[in-house]
Amino acid sequence: MDNPTHDARYAPPQAVVEDVADANQGPQLAGRVERLGAVILDTVFQSLVLWLVSLVTPYNPWVPQAGGPWSFNPLSMAIGALIFILLNGYLLATRGQTIGKVLLKIRIVRPSGEAVSPTRLALRYGAGFVAGLVMAVVWVYSLIDCLMIFRKSRRTLHDEIADTIVVKA
Repeated sequence: MDNPTHDARYAPPQAVVEDVADANQGPQLAGRVERLGAVILDTVFQSLVLWLVSLVTPYNPWVPQAGGPWSFNPLSMAIGALIFILLNGYLLATRGQTIGKVLLKIRIVRPSGEAVSPTRLALRYGAGFVAGLVMAVVWVYSLIDCLMIFRKSRRTLHDEIADTIVVKA
């Protein structure tokens, strides 16, 4: 008589799953601290350029504007967007990086790992710019955007909008 513990019908099922990607394959996500550091560096560089602009032009963003500090100021938004594009446009278009991302060795890519198109970059950064047109909206947008980084995917709201991820370069 055969031993039932060695009978094949009692063995655990055997299966090969080929369509599930190995978790170690693909680009490695950038850390939350790296991403925060890149944003801080980008803000510092943009503020320095804005300060230089205020020294050589009549424009001074640190002087209170009519309507108070929380009022809509299209000139400030346009100058801020222009400075961001001048500082980071080429790097973003060619490498998927801002100056801060270059320094911290991280970059923006599609979830597949391919380069990000200029259209997706415009969506990614334009979402915050459009939200900034209404003060209450930008506060809610910014809060949701930065809190989403704590998910397992580490994707923020602007990452979701543009279907991008930030990875180690």
